[in-house]
Amino acid sequence: MTDNIALPFDLPAVARKKLTVDFDGGNQSADAGVLLLRAAEQKVGIIDRLAAPLPDRRDPARVRHKLTEIIGARVIVICCGWEDAIDHNHLRNDPALKMAVGRCPESGSALASQSTITRFENAPTKMPGIFMKTSTVSAARRRT
Repeated sequence: MTDNIALPFDLPAVARKKLTVDFDGGNQSADAGVLLLRAAEQKVGIIDRLAAPLPDRRDPARVRHKLTEIIGARVIVICCGWEDAIDHNHLRNDPALKMAVGRCPESGSALASQSTITRFENAPTKMPGIFMKTSTVSAARRRT
């Protein structure tokens, strides 16, 4: 089948570059569906809303991955069924995932590794007089 069929929607640009999809080979993605998730997320803006209240206590001189990129990549890969943080080591150079968090697929640097994501997810959070891990705090909030 060689018919060219236009997509029923436009894909948003990445770093001011038009995004096109073809199946000629080259740098391929594990899941191009992340581009649809990116388009939906841009309309809703949930990643920015998730990141806004979180304090970023990292040394700004040493930060290589913005908090929104870490959260965005994590949320998107979970939506695609890659729920383990270890999967990020395999996916951090995936061109579609890089585009989904706003990096160029060819020239953009790799996304956060599993160790960076795990440090973020397990960072201690100070509650009234008690230090708890972020996952513990989230579980406590869901119960209330």
